Amino acid sequence: MSILEGSSILITGGTGSFGKAFIRHALENLRPRRLVIFSRDELKQYEVRQQFNDDPRLRWFIGDIRDERRLVRALHGVDYVVHAAALKQVDTAEYNPFEFVKTNVLGSQNVIEASIDAGVKKVVALSTDKASSPINLYGATKLTADKLFITGNHYAAAYETRFAVVRYGNVMGSRGSVIPFFAKLGASGEPLPITDLRCTRFFITLPQAVEMVVETFELMQGGELLVPRIPSMRVTDLAHAVAPDAELIDVGLRPGEKLHEEMISPEEGRRTVVVSDGKYFIIQPDLASWGYSAPEGAEVVADGFAYRSDSNDQWYTREQIAEIIRRGI
Repeated sequence: MSILEGSSILITGGTGSFGKAFIRHALENLRPRRLVIFSRDELKQYEVRQQFNDDPRLRWFIGDIRDERRLVRALHGVDYVVHAAALKQVDTAEYNPFEFVKTNVLGSQNVIEASIDAGVKKVVALSTDKASSPINLYGATKLTADKLFITGNHYAAAYETRFAVVRYGNVMGSRGSVIPFFAKLGASGEPLPITDLRCTRFFITLPQAVEMVVETFELMQGGELLVPRIPSMRVTDLAHAVAPDAELIDVGLRPGEKLHEEMISPEEGRRTVVVSDGKYFIIQPDLASWGYSAPEGAEVVADGFAYRSDSNDQWYTREQIAEIIRRGI
């Protein structure tokens, strides 16, 4: 039985790809008493309400995480929070930097403060591989948000609320996925633009991402940054899995884009342990005044450990990628 069963859960950014997958999983498996969807777009909320047939367990709050008072109202009586709201487009961030700061940084601090004030038990925030050794503004705002949530446990030390972060790579099947773009071009016989033919990435499916968040609520004491141990893939293999006969064109890396992605830097590796039979890495907090201790059975990683998409020991084959896409995961 999950600790989320029979509880009141709020998800920020709940009409996005992850949010919709989480709603479906929660309604089908977690039996929440109440599931609050907090997001800015009334049209998306209307569309998602239709998708779930106005399930009576769902509550709908129009609001922006930049507005702390609205968060306080929405969080009344809430037990657990999934923080998925963020601005995410790398190139858009470079052109609109302070808008990303206001949502990803200031908005995250609002979630922290409002959750403590509302007596929320646990908060899990979603991060990205771009927050590890960031080279673009989006990644820098998400790294800042990560640190705010981890150190938010200091703020909450005298209260019940605890915070943890999950960090994973690109999500297959998400709204921003490159897969539909490749499929459209491939179907019309056009070449596929690849930013660099050497690129590697971490990919996770939406069901895996949802499962990880749910398990984090069970595992967390507060202060953890969880990273899944998942396969890498070559972007060329992904392109060929989507459109086997398409020509690939190397168009060069975009501003702020990495050749290979990283989820745990060498500096973070010094604080990293492996848990759940190797399923997850946990980057432990530097300083835990609220009483954090290493999980039972945790194994320390090797000296000099870093987790990068090009040096990963697990890889998706082209056939495995094609099967995942075929199954619509």
